[in-house]
Amino acid sequence: MQRINKNIEILLGSKSPRRRELLANAGFTFRLVEISVNEDYPAGFPVEEVAAYLCEKKAMAWKEELKADEVLLTADTVVICEGKIMGKPQDDDEAFRMLRQLSGREHQVITAFCIRSRERKIVRQAHTRVRFKPLTDDEIAYYIANYQPFDKAGAYGIQEWIGHIAIDHIEGSFYNVMGLPISLVYRVLMENFEQKDRKWKR
Repeated sequence: MQRINKNIEILLGSKSPRRRELLANAGFTFRLVEISVNEDYPAGFPVEEVAAYLCEKKAMAWKEELKADEVLLTADTVVICEGKIMGKPQDDDEAFRMLRQLSGREHQVITAFCIRSRERKIVRQAHTRVRFKPLTDDEIAYYIANYQPFDKAGAYGIQEWIGHIAIDHIEGSFYNVMGLPISLVYRVLMENFEQKDRKWKR
C-alpha cells in the first residue's frame, strides 16, 4: 500500500466529501483538484451508461498535463428509478417529490469512475440495487429539513438517517451508493498502477 502512496500521487477531481472520506479511509493520500464541466449528456443516451460518460467527460476536462507519477480520479453517481435518472434536487419540493417516488420501491444506483494517467485511461462502474420501505410524508419532511440532501443524486445519502430507517434491502456495494465503489477503485489502482522500483507495471 505504501508503494502506491509514496510513488503515485492521486489527483481527486471531485467536490464530494463522501468520496474524499472513502478514498482516505482506504489508505490513499491524494490531492484535490477542481474540475468544472457541464454535466449534460446526449438526449436518448442509455441511462445505464450516463455515469460512465460523465466521469470520463470530467477526466478529459482536466487540461493540465499529468506527470509520470500522477493519476487523476473522477467519478459520477446516478440514481435510476423506473427507468429514469434522478439528479440532485434543486429545492425542498423537488427533494420531496424524489423521495416520494423512491418510497416503497426499488431503484438502482450506478457509480462510475475514471482513472487516467499519461499512458492510459480506465473506466469502470458498479451497480447496486436498493429498496426503500414506504415512507411517510413526515419522515420525508424531517429528513429534508435536517439533512438538506441537495448535493446528492436521488435526494438521499445512504449513510445518513434515512439510510438507517428506510432501506429495506440492498444488493451490491453500500459504498457505491455513498458515491464510490472503493473496493473496485482499490483493485484497479493495485492491478494497474502499483509501482515497483519506480517503473509502471505493464
